[in-house]
Amino acid sequence: MRKKPCLQSSDVHTMAAACRAEAEKNNWSVTVAIVDDAGILLYLDRMDGASATTAEVAALKAKTSAITRRPSKFWEDRVKERPAFMNFPGVLQIQGGLPIMVEGECVGAIGVSGVQSHEDEVIAKAGIDTIG
Repeated sequence: MRKKPCLQSSDVHTMAAACRAEAEKNNWSVTVAIVDDAGILLYLDRMDGASATTAEVAALKAKTSAITRRPSKFWEDRVKERPAFMNFPGVLQIQGGLPIMVEGECVGAIGVSGVQSHEDEVIAKAGIDTIG
């Protein structure tokens, strides 16, 4: 039987704190979503001032990255090449979601929404960087 690393609650909270710190450092009001490898929501933080839609967008960016094991920007770029990818099921093709890779395995993802998409990704990366 294959053994695979998985996120623990302490990992999620460590990453979430780093994401919040990065957002606050830049005065960005965002929503941060962290999901497991199946795209199931483990954590959601909608900061004061973040619009209501950011909660769903952040969760979908995270789910996209988890189930495809790719940054959500990959899908944004693919749509430019082949517009048919807009219909890819369960995928939100907007930058701001990153898979969490541990020992070569995807254990989940972080999605952020609320500022420019490349800034959302900076916040997600800050969280992922805390677990190596």
